[in-house]
Amino acid sequence: MFWKIVGGLIVAWVAFMVLGAVIGFVFKAVLWIAIIGGIAFLGAAGYRAISGKKDSKQINRY
Repeated sequence: MFWKIVGGLIVAWVAFMVLGAVIGFVFKAVLWIAIIGGIAFLGAAGYRAISGKKDSKQINRY
């Protein structure tokens, strides 16, 4: 009976360790994707702001 309890605790501990590693990896991956996406968005917006002055169409608001 003692070894069943110890075995169950070890199995639960390993399961939590694997689950924590997977969730940690997914969180880090999503974080890096968000950082790279934010940099790409800011770069594209900056490029458009600099190079878009010559051919921009103005909206008549009057």
